[in-house]
Amino acid sequence: MGLLVDGRWQDAWYDTTSTGGRFVRKDSSFRGTVSADPGAAHPVVAGRYHLYVAMACPWAHRTLIARALLGLESAIPISVVEPEMLEHGWSFSEAQPDALFAAGHLHEVYTRADPHYTGRVTVPALWDKVAGTIVNNESSELVRMMNGPLRALGAADAPLAGHDLYPPELRHLIDPVNARIYETVNNGVYRAGFATTQDAYEEAVTALFGTLDMLERWLATDKWLAGDTFTEADLRLFTTLLRFDLVYFGHFKCNIRALREYPNLWAHTRAVYQMPGVAATCDLASIKRHYYYSHPSINPHRIVPVGPRIAAFEQLLRAPSGR
Repeated sequence: MGLLVDGRWQDAWYDTTSTGGRFVRKDSSFRGTVSADPGAAHPVVAGRYHLYVAMACPWAHRTLIARALLGLESAIPISVVEPEMLEHGWSFSEAQPDALFAAGHLHEVYTRADPHYTGRVTVPALWDKVAGTIVNNESSELVRMMNGPLRALGAADAPLAGHDLYPPELRHLIDPVNARIYETVNNGVYRAGFATTQDAYEEAVTALFGTLDMLERWLATDKWLAGDTFTEADLRLFTTLLRFDLVYFGHFKCNIRALREYPNLWAHTRAVYQMPGVAATCDLASIKRHYYYSHPSINPHRIVPVGPRIAAFEQLLRAPSGR
């Protein structure tokens, strides 16, 4: 875990001293947009873009699911970093190389985009091979681009071909639930896990389970978060729920209840997992390896727990969801 400072790599953990023990996530730095507009800096062109991802990362996982559901695998190739994030951050290996530059570490790709970049080196990151830079490294915006201008490059037989993940008539429902889920669930598990004071931890974990309780009641009557239609809100929630019992319950001390104690949220997780193409994006072994191996301030001996056993957990995910 580290960051770049004026283009130089530093192996440094998050500073929570000035925030009362609270983990504060910085905004993503690259916020460009792929657009179909004439003269766009990043136009919709097949073969122009390359996506950097980690199978373990929930933020990158969002983009992998959108890419699969919208049939963009051929149009947007990927490079996958190793699950362990060590003294050089996200890194590549002979087994999982950087297909564009043969870089050893992802921070080398970031300094190609900006030699004086300062900030965390994160996935996902969408690279423009013509412009020679990172277009965007904010997962929610990348999902919107895939659902928007980039879907023109998708396969006609994609699982969700013709399905809008962000329909205009449902945005008044999607936007507020996205905002609450991001703050208290997607980022909330990190706010609990990376807290360095008891008050900061309890504040985060209480908000987290308050939202999970709300969503459990919500899904008792609605199939999806926006009613009967699967949207980006369900996709964005899923990547956290998938990891909950595997890692967040133990590693991040989010242990008031296990996800499987929430019948409706657990059914929602299984329903998304069973959608065509989604299970292939879910590398449960990489998820466990990453979290327990990459945070020495939380798990200094890098002991990966035996349970939940991956094969058994996958079998649970394949059980009928009833949704």
